[in-house]
Amino acid sequence: MMDGSLAPIRTPFEVPPDDGAAVEIAEGVLWLRLPLPPPLKHVNVFALDDGPGWTLVDTGLDTERTRAIWQTLLAGPLGGRPVRRVILTHHHPDHVGLAGWFQSAHGAELWTSRTAWLFARMLTLDEQPLPRPETLEFYRGAGMDAAVLAERAAERPFNFADVVAPMPLGFRALAEGDRISAGGRDWDVRLGDGHAPDHVTLWSRDDALVIGGDQLLPSISPNLGVYATEPLNDPVAGWLESCTRFATHAREDHLVLPGHKLPFTGLPTRLVQLIENHHGALNRLIEALGEERSACDCFPVLYRREIGSGEYGLALAEAVGHLNHLYLTGRATRRRRSDGAWLFRCE
Repeated sequence: MMDGSLAPIRTPFEVPPDDGAAVEIAEGVLWLRLPLPPPLKHVNVFALDDGPGWTLVDTGLDTERTRAIWQTLLAGPLGGRPVRRVILTHHHPDHVGLAGWFQSAHGAELWTSRTAWLFARMLTLDEQPLPRPETLEFYRGAGMDAAVLAERAAERPFNFADVVAPMPLGFRALAEGDRISAGGRDWDVRLGDGHAPDHVTLWSRDDALVIGGDQLLPSISPNLGVYATEPLNDPVAGWLESCTRFATHAREDHLVLPGHKLPFTGLPTRLVQLIENHHGALNRLIEALGEERSACDCFPVLYRREIGSGEYGLALAEAVGHLNHLYLTGRATRRRRSDGAWLFRCE
């Protein structure tokens, strides 16, 4: 349970920047915001002033609207100075979308973890007109409704290349324990896991700033999903380990610059919440798995609300993630049903 002595979460910057505008978070650090489809609606990116040019942290999706906003930002708040480097927190399309464009059109260097770069580049090259057989088998294994499965089997799936610019060869790998300079500060690189493998976070040595990407969000918990690429992955274990490890570095005065929502203080409190949120979900699952359930059968237990069609894929991926954790830690068993679905049970 959360220690009542921990400071509450506060959001010192209540008004986010408009499209094409910036908010100065601290000297040499600008907060920019780019549009996304619902439900998130936006992604935060940050510009770090390196004197002759800028370092960007994340880029938004590759869409006409986002490129137009970037042209306004480059000419306006960024003062016409070049983007010389992009630091990518993780490989998801709302963060990596325009990294390749900044490399090819602006001559920027790309710095990120090796895993993030490999995933991003692999997925942009893996364009699929229809879902692969392995993906459909994964959906069956999760207990996807037959009508939904038939619909998905017949339609073009989401492809990274739809919203991620081509990524040229060449990047600089960031690893746990590295120290980099940007925005007039030295930053420690700490890698997280669970939401995305080897997710980069940056912790300033010179003040209380932390760039958290999606690893450190103030009011929502990022999706811990499993996909057909690694069907027995355990993102929950990686998430809990990362949050526990970050808690040894977290201070109440840290100002966290997250990938979504508002910058916040109270990081020790938030890390406890992020850990407890998933322990709570696991405990609900253990109680419900007195009878066999597939991943899709667990939606009411995990989410306690109706899951719409737009959320279905992410909900399925996270349900598999939590069930995999129980199975791989020996707290649940599983067996194949005749239709291919995995049924989990806790004795």
